[in-house]
Amino acid sequence: MATHNTPHSRTLILMRHGKSAYPAGVADHDRPLAPRGRRQAAMAGDWLRAMQPPVDAVLCSTSVRTRDTLAAAGVTAPTTFSEALYGAYPAQVLAEIAETDASVRTLLVVGHDPGMPTTALDLAGNPDTGDAVAIREKFPTSALAVLTVPCSWTELTSSSASLTTFHVPR
Repeated sequence: MATHNTPHSRTLILMRHGKSAYPAGVADHDRPLAPRGRRQAAMAGDWLRAMQPPVDAVLCSTSVRTRDTLAAAGVTAPTTFSEALYGAYPAQVLAEIAETDASVRTLLVVGHDPGMPTTALDLAGNPDTGDAVAIREKFPTSALAVLTVPCSWTELTSSSASLTTFHVPR
């Protein structure tokens, strides 16, 4: 299991929702997960429990597919649902993260493309490492970017975190 690097560091996990269905006449915000998306999200949840510190809190977009992803992943930490995460880019995602209670050591954010991959790369300073290259190539559904945050949630800014893992559950 991963551990925090220092007594003051935190773990930030950015997750893209699972594969969604496209039912006729359903608005984008209301699209549910496809069966494949539920399976992917369940695998992501298994990986989180096996490989990362326990999730203390969750920020989740209000879309149906992100809510379904969180449920399928089996993460039961206290959750804040945020409309601002729907279609968010790094500045909006960071503003939501900054509202997280200081006692939270591991935060899971469940959102969308391009918000999750662009935020991961922004926080890590766009390095040319293997995980960052993989994120730039494709951040598939149910993928997870794990970052070590050496500061408080309110101090989190561009290039202030380290990308430690990029995982695609399949």
